[in-house]
Amino acid sequence: MKDQYLITIRLIERLHRRFLDVIKTELDRLGVHDINNVQTLILSNIGEEELTVGELTARGYYLGSNVSYNVKNLVENGYLIQERSPHDKRQMRVRLSEKGLQLTAQIDRLYARNADELSGRVVTVEQLRDLNQSLLGIERYWSSLISYHI
Repeated sequence: MKDQYLITIRLIERLHRRFLDVIKTELDRLGVHDINNVQTLILSNIGEEELTVGELTARGYYLGSNVSYNVKNLVENGYLIQERSPHDKRQMRVRLSEKGLQLTAQIDRLYARNADELSGRVVTVEQLRDLNQSLLGIERYWSSLISYHI
């Protein structure tokens, strides 16, 4: 079990890095050079929502300092709109600009192409569901270790 567990952890890390490479390749193909792959994922995860930087961090997608740095760059390059919350002036809320929405639509087409190419040839939807359930179980387990200091 330990050997398979360690293989899984290494594979998760390697898959994440490879996925970032896929996004970088698509950005290059699109001629987009003012945003990096991690920033593109941030845009995809924000989607149609309006969030605070804290909410992005709390969702567990990114480390706090990296989120602030990347949000600053995304605002400067016109992908995000940052505004003070009307309810709490201390909070800054972000949402995608038109430029950000256009890029996320192009990246969504990449995801759709990837899913179509994977479907049945590499993995079935049932296999992905099973894999996702397993990964969610590992995530819950790790969260419990952190929360309860077990």
